[in-house]
Amino acid sequence: MAKLAKALGHPARIAILEYLSKQVECVCGDIVDELPLAQATVLQHLKELKEVGLIKGEISGTKTCYCIDMQVWQEIQWMFADLFTKTIKNCC
Repeated sequence: MAKLAKALGHPARIAILEYLSKQVECVCGDIVDELPLAQATVLQHLKELKEVGLIKGEISGTKTCYCIDMQVWQEIQWMFADLFTKTIKNCC
């Protein structure tokens, strides 16, 4: 969970996830065009998101298409919901 929180802790990664959530599939170049970041920077953020499993990437010719891994995203939502439920029960 700590690795996930770290991956979500950067504004550029949140922007990438927001962009991907509006797409069915996209090419890295599309993300670079959308964000005011260098291609190398976007690729590094994509790598971080992929390492924690939030996104997946498929090679299509000479490009890699990225999308949110919905199964992992749902599991993460359950993890956080469980964490907050336990915290609230112990809180007051």
